[in-house]
Amino acid sequence: MAGRGNGPDFVEALARGLDVLACFDAGHPRMSLTEVATKAGLARPTARRLLLTLAELGFVRSSGGTFALTPRVLSLGMAYVGALGLWDIARPHLEDLVARTGESSSMAQLDGSDIVYVARVSVPKLIALRVEIGTRFPAAQTSQGKVLLAALPPGELEATLAQPSRSGLPPYIGRTPAQLAEELTAVRARGWALADEELAPGVRSVAVPVRDGSGAVRAAVNVTVHAAETSTERLLAEHLPRLLRAAGEISAEWALWQSRPHVETGRPSGTASA
Repeated sequence: MAGRGNGPDFVEALARGLDVLACFDAGHPRMSLTEVATKAGLARPTARRLLLTLAELGFVRSSGGTFALTPRVLSLGMAYVGALGLWDIARPHLEDLVARTGESSSMAQLDGSDIVYVARVSVPKLIALRVEIGTRFPAAQTSQGKVLLAALPPGELEATLAQPSRSGLPPYIGRTPAQLAEELTAVRARGWALADEELAPGVRSVAVPVRDGSGAVRAAVNVTVHAAETSTERLLAEHLPRLLRAAGEISAEWALWQSRPHVETGRPSGTASA
């Protein structure tokens, strides 16, 4: 994966270290040095140095000749979510939504042509997908992704869809680009999106946008049901109004959070501010 940077300030060593972290996932929780080197496209000596550095920093642990991530990796993602203020704001609304619907609810943001889950409140139901914070899915196959894609300007939308998915899932062949464009136009007009067993059999969901203080769509929140238990008609008639209300409350509170005055405390007396 070397040689990707075009700018004069691109640090290849940092990029390689991030590649090593990205090698680990649910299907590969523990890997040998050779496996990491192969998956990251690195020479074994380079992969070894990176793994040992990450181990010293506390992001990786070694045991029995294999390597695994440590919980400290969570600090990287949670720092992003915490900086936005989204999770603290969204959590009580998602919990209330789940209590009212009896179904799982999640929040996601766009990353390239994928969505990445940044918040989730789930219920114990058997479903074909395992979803947790950081899970990545192709945006065009999800209700949240359609909401987020529909909010992009035409040129940015085209560039986003041209990026390859990093979810590890095979491309969806059940819809042409023209059909997707038509659906996104409808999503943009009505303000919500439906995904009906496009991501996996039995998985049906509806999603709506979450907006920041400027009115821009920054995230999407959904309700996910099992298709055998909940019809599309019931999903839209009963759960969508509750979802719209929750998303509106999250957006309003997030706008207030973003507009709060910033106050620094604890500055030693006599210290000049920049």
